[in-house]
Amino acid sequence: MTAATAEPRFGPGDDALAKLPTVFRDDLFAGKVVLVSGAGSGIGKAIAFLCARLGATLAICGRKIEALEDCAAKLRVLSGQEVFVHPMTIRDPAQVESLLDAVWERFGGIDILVNNAGGQFAAHAMDFTNKGWNAVIDTNLNGTWYMMQGTARRWVKQGKRDGNIVTIAAAVDRGLPGMAHTAASRAGVIALSKTLAVEWAEHGIRVNCIGAGAIESNGFNNYKDENVGGLFRTNPMLKAGDVQDIAEAVIYLSAPSGKYITGEVINLDGGMVLWGEFWPAGMPDYFKPPQ
Repeated sequence: MTAATAEPRFGPGDDALAKLPTVFRDDLFAGKVVLVSGAGSGIGKAIAFLCARLGATLAICGRKIEALEDCAAKLRVLSGQEVFVHPMTIRDPAQVESLLDAVWERFGGIDILVNNAGGQFAAHAMDFTNKGWNAVIDTNLNGTWYMMQGTARRWVKQGKRDGNIVTIAAAVDRGLPGMAHTAASRAGVIALSKTLAVEWAEHGIRVNCIGAGAIESNGFNNYKDENVGGLFRTNPMLKAGDVQDIAEAVIYLSAPSGKYITGEVINLDGGMVLWGEFWPAGMPDYFKPPQ
């Protein structure tokens, strides 16, 4: 198997991903153009797969061209529609502008922007380097902002009145010990989205977020083996969610089912914010019960 087609350590393989049950009808996104960032793997791929199954025309971006091309080939089979691939990083505002220019030139615009691209790593806050901190903030907060503003400006310019933005954030209501950079950046995105939902309402643009908890995807590979098991016990359901949970929530918010929803965060976390702590970098000895 090649790296692009090998079965993932966590989350469903592509064959399973294409057949996961969905509550939505097959043609729901027929005639819609959807841009998904970070679509080469994990949650982003699951979102793109479900959009394709519902008939969407897709534009996908990410940093790894091989993963994007592999994903695009499967999306074309699922949807029977065109799939536009554009490798880039959302950290660079110039690359974001080039992406959006290319998508507008190819399709004349988009209907739905799904901000999925992001990144983080497990570490205690005392151990962060400036480079590591800035990398996460630049990707999760600044990169998401570049995508949102660039897209909204184009929608306003063309007079579009039903633009829709959904951003994959995190369930940060109680903070994220061991991932302070993620907590800061995702909380920033949530506050930003609530603000934009008000500012951009006059243009018919809806802006919403999904607060993801422990979702079993390739992102679990970023955690040490001894810490992964604890992720399944961060919520009262005592299990992780799956990538299809996120994908279906994206569809709910961006389809007619979400037409009266803006400025909201849907937490998909199994009740994590009500229950327990998330320790992806391992629980410090200070909090462990005495032996």
